[in-house]
Amino acid sequence: MNRICQIEIDDSGLPAPTPEVEQERKVAIFDLLEDNSFTLPAKDGRQAPDGPYRLALAIRERRLVIDVAQESGAEVVQFQLSLGPFRQVVKDYYQICDSYFDAVKRLPPSQIEAIDMARRGIHNEGARILQERMDGKAEMDIDTARRLFTLICVLHFGG
Repeated sequence: MNRICQIEIDDSGLPAPTPEVEQERKVAIFDLLEDNSFTLPAKDGRQAPDGPYRLALAIRERRLVIDVAQESGAEVVQFQLSLGPFRQVVKDYYQICDSYFDAVKRLPPSQIEAIDMARRGIHNEGARILQERMDGKAEMDIDTARRLFTLICVLHFGG
């Protein structure tokens, strides 16, 4: 029951994503819902509400907002995280993604693979930052953090 069962992205007011960004978003959501680990820890002596959880992601007033609700829709908690720690890694991620998407169209597989390895490294760094920022608030495995980082990038890029 310690998992995400639904995810919503509030991209209202953001420019339309490129086809590549939209594809990244769809894949991240699909993979996230197929397999994830997300747990809210007990706080102040109270047991955490049971999952599965519904997450809603948005950027408001230059902050990442993560609303967590139970499957029934009952609100559980809202996290607001500064985007500052994510800015450089999101920028690096989009630069390497641009290189990757361009390389796929015109470079040999060996060069594409090298760019993809760099892309995965930056992606892992973003996931690590997310896990650090959520420390004590929510626990997630690295794959869940990677997929959520992708969705943060989609929001950040649009914002």
